[in-house]
Amino acid sequence: MRVLVLGAYGFFGSRISAALAHNPRLQLLLAGRDLAKATALAYQLGLTAERAKRIDADDPRLATQLKKLGVKLLIHTAGPFQQQDYHVAQAAIEAGCHYFDLADARDFVNGISRLDAAARAAQVAVVSGVSSLPALTCAVVDDYLPQFSRLDVIRTGISSGALVPGIATVRGIFSYCGKPFRALENGQWIDVYGWLDRRAHEFPRPVGARFFGRCDVPDLALLPLRYPGIRTASFHAGFASFTGHRLVEWLGQQVQNGRLKSAQPFANLFYWVARRVQPLVSDTGGMFIRLEGLSIDGAPLQLTWMLLAHENHGPNIPCAPAIALTNKVAGGFTPPAGAMACMGLLTLDEILEPLKGLRIREVSPL
Repeated sequence: MRVLVLGAYGFFGSRISAALAHNPRLQLLLAGRDLAKATALAYQLGLTAERAKRIDADDPRLATQLKKLGVKLLIHTAGPFQQQDYHVAQAAIEAGCHYFDLADARDFVNGISRLDAAARAAQVAVVSGVSSLPALTCAVVDDYLPQFSRLDVIRTGISSGALVPGIATVRGIFSYCGKPFRALENGQWIDVYGWLDRRAHEFPRPVGARFFGRCDVPDLALLPLRYPGIRTASFHAGFASFTGHRLVEWLGQQVQNGRLKSAQPFANLFYWVARRVQPLVSDTGGMFIRLEGLSIDGAPLQLTWMLLAHENHGPNIPCAPAIALTNKVAGGFTPPAGAMACMGLLTLDEILEPLKGLRIREVSPL
């Protein structure tokens, strides 16, 4: 099976490419705007230069290029997705190949269903959010759901380590800083604000205590649909640096109060500073998912599942669902035709499999 990673040499694309490079059941193509970078990655992974392709995600001839290359699966990692349309997914449908992306933009992932009829007609799977959100979140909830007679609350939090993601990711984060969005809290849809509503969570050592702020992600809309009856679905994120978190929080407050129109003009400066102080910041990160409700016996039940990442291995976590689902398809799994968010296509064990051998540890609820 010929698989093309678009944005292959990027922050997440390079990790996915490295994990898939030597799967004997697939042939990997590394694509992006810069052929030199794609070629360098091919050599780094022990592949030939012929595996590197110059492909621009915005090229109107993208469908033709995919057909010519005989691509059976396209993995789209070239974000940010907050400002993108569905041109790449539509090109994949036209080319008759499956499409996976790592999008975490709420409107983008939630709106992928508009391509459902076209994807079904072409008999291909168009799957958005093949990443931590919503793929991993839903896999965890599905795994522990049988312990509940009634699930009321799903709270998720992710705290990064020192390693700074690409500038595209940083710009995506700053795009909703201080901006309002809707979230389900105690049975009511309310307005919350990006990177405000500070919360704290205590991870096991060496991650320790971390600050978190509200983020606008697909899960906020998708979880209430997948798990009818829940009264709260929240997502918060944070940084290893308390100073960095307070800075983003302060920018959010200025936007909320109308003193700034947007925090996005500060994204480049934040990225520049974060890259330079990176050696001074903890290389650990963590993710938690807290479930609350009633047990099978009707007693109050609260479970907290966690992942702890060391030595800056945290960025491998959002890559794991795409790696797992690609390996699953290469192994003979036929994903359902249509356009959908990535929910229910992978088990928790399948997502955790690509993380084995890394400094990432699962902490299961007691």
